[in-house]
Order: sequence, then C-alpha cells, then structure tokens
Amino acid sequence: MYTDLETALVMPKNLLLSAALLLGASAAQAQILTPVKWAYAAKKTSPTEATLFLKATMDEGWHVYSQTGQKGGPVKTTITFAPAKGYTLAGPPTEPTPITKYEPAFEMPVNYFAGSVIFQQKIKLTGKGPLTIKGTVRYMTCNDTKCLPPDEVAFSIPVK
Repeated sequence: MYTDLETALVMPKNLLLSAALLLGASAAQAQILTPVKWAYAAKKTSPTEATLFLKATMDEGWHVYSQTGQKGGPVKTTITFAPAKGYTLAGPPTEPTPITKYEPAFEMPVNYFAGSVIFQQKIKLTGKGPLTIKGTVRYMTCNDTKCLPPDEVAFSIPVK
C-alpha cells in the first residue's frame, strides 16, 4: 500500500503517462495525407527560350484534375508564375490529354490525371545569366472514396 507521500508522487506520473499516450494516439489519427509529390525542372531550348516542367506524381488510386474544368466540378489545377525581370510567358501552360470519366460525386464528366503528369510552360528569356522562376500550383486530389481540400504548393525553378 502507498503512503500519502508515495501516492502524491505516483499519481502525477500516471496522469502524465496517460496524457502522453492519448496525445500520441490523437497525433497518429491526424496525420496529413500527401498523395501528390511535385518535382520541377527547366530546359533551355535556345539562348532566348526555355521550357519549365512541373511534374505531379500521385500515389496509387489518387488523381489530380486537369487545368480545364467546368463550373460545379472539382477544383482544376492552376499554375501561377510570379512576374519577374528576365522572362515572359510564351502562352499558357500545356498538359497531355487527360482521362475523362463521369464522376458521381460531381454529377458530370471530369478531366484528370492518374499516376503522373507533366505540365509544361514555355518562356522567353529577356535577360542574361541565371534566372529562377517562382510561382505556385493549386490543385485538388481525390481517390474513389474521398477528395482532399485544395492544396497550394510553391515552386522555384532555376533556369541555367
């Protein structure tokens, strides 16, 4: 049997251990899903032109949506480039032909990519020397049972 002093010392330890276990279990439940990984690159195609590559790789069963979308559908992928000296955009970003499929959740056909997709942006170089293109990609990802809230990732692509 514990004395009053021993009880006073043991009880707070047990409470702290219980609280730590509960917090650990809560943190494990609240892990953030990140089924899309992004990678970036640039290739100079001439002294005055380059192509930027933004690649999304999705985990098995997940997909991201095309840059083309309809009202009432999923959030389309949007690529935004920060204005800066040294380059201008040569048209809008391009993408391969998406998969088109009717999605009951949106009650319409939607355009999306599964596995991986590479978006490309041609730029005209207006300055000399190295350049870093910055911007953001906003996208939404879903699988067959749920959609995650739209996400936005910043990128920085060196052009040499």
